[in-house]
Order: sequence, then structure tokens, then C-alpha cells
Amino acid sequence: MRILALVPGGMDDQILFFPTLDDLKQHYPEAQIDVVIEPRAKAAYRVSKTVSDTILFDFEGSNSLADWGNLLGVIRDREYAIALSPSQRWGMGFLLWLAGIDTRIGYAGNAASEALLTRTVPLKQEQYAADMYHDLLKGLDIKTPTPELAVSVPTKDLEWADAERQRLGIQGGGYVLIYGGVSQTSQMKGADKTYPAENWKKIVQDFQQRQPDLSIVVVKESEDEEFIAELMNVCPGLKLTAPHNVGQLVAMIAGASLLLCTESAPMHLGIAAQTFTLALFGATDPDRLLPKSERVSSIKSLTGAIADIAPTMVLDRVWGG
Repeated sequence: MRILALVPGGMDDQILFFPTLDDLKQHYPEAQIDVVIEPRAKAAYRVSKTVSDTILFDFEGSNSLADWGNLLGVIRDREYAIALSPSQRWGMGFLLWLAGIDTRIGYAGNAASEALLTRTVPLKQEQYAADMYHDLLKGLDIKTPTPELAVSVPTKDLEWADAERQRLGIQGGGYVLIYGGVSQTSQMKGADKTYPAENWKKIVQDFQQRQPDLSIVVVKESEDEEFIAELMNVCPGLKLTAPHNVGQLVAMIAGASLLLCTESAPMHLGIAAQTFTLALFGATDPDRLLPKSERVSSIKSLTGAIADIAPTMVLDRVWGG
């Protein structure tokens, strides 16, 4: 049997959908589970333990009828028995209907979309997003609790991380990992996810005074050259790591004693790796993006601007527990 999930969004959306896919596999162990995702999200599936194949489609792009026709052809050829779609767009339901998939599951609330689905479940957006996605399985009479976020890291990525820690001179005892939250996509959308370098400086200096032997490592990605340059200029004692893929990033996160980050895909990876994670939020509600866990903590800006979170608030949370 083949099962399909259409999951628009970036890497963070995919990681939050992992528990739903993992639970599907538990209930249908012989099934092949595929996903239709945007090209920008493909990297997430390097650490998925469940998905067999990824089908790329730019949901946000200016797609022609030929583009939709090509996607429909791929879906029809694979003869999926079940399809899940968290999107309430009428076009998604229409696509699955045209594909002739017998069981088409989505959220209630859009009359036009509901008419093209065979089963619907209530959309409860106020809850943790992974739980919201997992509710789709109620359309298959699956009512088990949402599994924890989990990832599967390739062995070669774990080996890379071991070599990277050796290169950085990190000998046991763990390290603090900082992810600044800068991405081109966030900037284009005007999302407030960047914590100023000067604020990070005060946090780093406090760590260095309290625990001078503790290594502090910053994650560098291709899109944050300017931020990293500024941060390294004000905090010259930092160590820098530049994972080449999400598997290497997870492996570095898993080895850390603490992940300090802004709202981001690495935040979810920290949760999946069961690393103690402290996340900084601007206007977004942390309850929508974080599970209830002793390993996860958050600070939300009182003004809605992440830059307004005082470094002392972060340090009080770190040292106060």
C-alpha cells in the first residue's frame, strides 16, 4: 500500500509533521509513505526515518496548468490508497480527487475543500503544531498520542560531527551551541527571528566569566555571512561550525549540553535530539511550536520584537534553571 502526504512549508513544517508520518508507519508498517514538498524543504528528509520518497513541487510558485498536470500524473501513476493534506486550499483537495485516491483526509472548515475530501477532522490551531498535524490521523481512526519529535541521523554525519568536535578542540564535557536564526526566507517574509549580535555578546561574556573552560560554538549557514561576521567580531573567542547538511547539524546539536536559538528549524531539531533547548521568540506564540518538556524552555518578547529580549532574561533562565 502507498500513502501520500502533501506538506507545504519549509523545513520546520516538515519536522513538525514527522510524528504524524512516524505514527502512520507504526500503524501501516508495510506501507510506502511519500510526501509532496517544496524544494526548500527537501533537506529535512535526510533525517526522516519513515519517508520513502519526496516529490518536489513549489506550492508557493506561479505554477502553470502543465506543472499541476505533471504533479497529477506522478500521483496517479503511483496509485496511492490514502492521502493526507494539512492545507485547506481547495486546489489540494481537487488534486487528490482528480488523482482518484480513495481515502482523502484533511481539515474541516472550508466547505469547498471538504466537498472533495472523504474524511475531515477539526482544525485546532491553538495547540502544539505537531499535535495539530497528528489530528489528521483521526481520519483513519488512529487516536494514539502524538509521538515525540524524532530523527534518524546517517552514520557518516555522526562521524563528521565527531571529527568536527575534534577539530574545534572540544574534549568531553559538552559545549553550548548558538544558532542565530538568520535565513533569507525569514528576511524576505519580514519575520523577526534575528537576535542582535550585541545581545549575544553579553550572553557569551557571562558564560566565559562563569565557566571559562566551556566551549561556545556558533552554527554558520550560507545565508548568514553578515550576521556571523558581526558576531565573531564582537565575540572573538567563539568557535565556528558550518555543517554541510541537516544530518551534520543534528549531530552537532545532539552533542551539545545546551542549544541557544531563535525560533527556527534547528530549534525543532534540538527538541528531536533531546538536547536542552532555550528558544527566543518575537511575536510568535511558543505554545504553538514547542512541546511541554523539561528539556525545552522559551522566552517570548513582551513587545513582540525579539531584539527587546534582554540578555539578562536569557541568563537568568540559563543559570536559574
